[in-house]
Amino acid sequence: MLSKRLIICLDVRNRQVTKGVKFAGNIDLGDPVELAAKYYAGGVDELVFYDITASAEKRPLDLEMVAAVARQVFIPFSVGGGISSVADMRAALLAGAEKISVNSLAVQNPDLIRDGAAAFGNQCIVLGMDVKKVAVGGAMPSGYEVVIHGGRTPTGRDALAWARQAERLGAGEICLNSIDADGTRDGYEINLTRLISENVGIPVIASGGGGTCDHLAAVLTAGRADAALIASMVHYGDYTCAGIKADLAQRGIKVRVES
Repeated sequence: MLSKRLIICLDVRNRQVTKGVKFAGNIDLGDPVELAAKYYAGGVDELVFYDITASAEKRPLDLEMVAAVARQVFIPFSVGGGISSVADMRAALLAGAEKISVNSLAVQNPDLIRDGAAAFGNQCIVLGMDVKKVAVGGAMPSGYEVVIHGGRTPTGRDALAWARQAERLGAGEICLNSIDADGTRDGYEINLTRLISENVGIPVIASGGGGTCDHLAAVLTAGRADAALIASMVHYGDYTCAGIKADLAQRGIKVRVES
């Protein structure tokens, strides 16, 4: 059995890590490069950076920040925001990122996934999905809708159908974020996570709602996620990566522990 991964997300706006609840009320928390170095030293498995306003502002990803992070950490990290072409992906990878996360712009241009996978390999392409619970029926048989532009634009696209399509196009992983749970620290959306995990053949990262080790344990087992993404739990100093991993290991969940 593969180890479950612990991933920390850093949402970046104006070169500051920021955190909100359900994509609103954001407050700034610190320098992304300093926080990346801190979490790397603390034993996190991977890092994810989202330049959260790049797509909406129609500007490219902040490559200087990517390069600065790459000089500080020696674990996989993915970046997203403003990635609109294979050339943008190449620039981010050359700056030091290991994976590229595509979200809003991939919904608008699904060929972006296929072209990226063809150029760099499936393992480099992560589909970011921001998903909101809706009524079951019609165009939304799963009861979950994909929303883009930082939660501002409903797409009318069913989440499960989009996940399957993205896998066929070449996405190597899905980072599945529940807008309803995002930042609440009340627990992950287990039903959503299990739905996607059981219906695609690529790894699924659960995102949105992590507040306690109980929440992580639930989404990694009942939710069948391959990894759990956290933010507030560590950003506010309530937990450490080492402490979380020790707790999960005591529950019999296989995690990577420093020897």
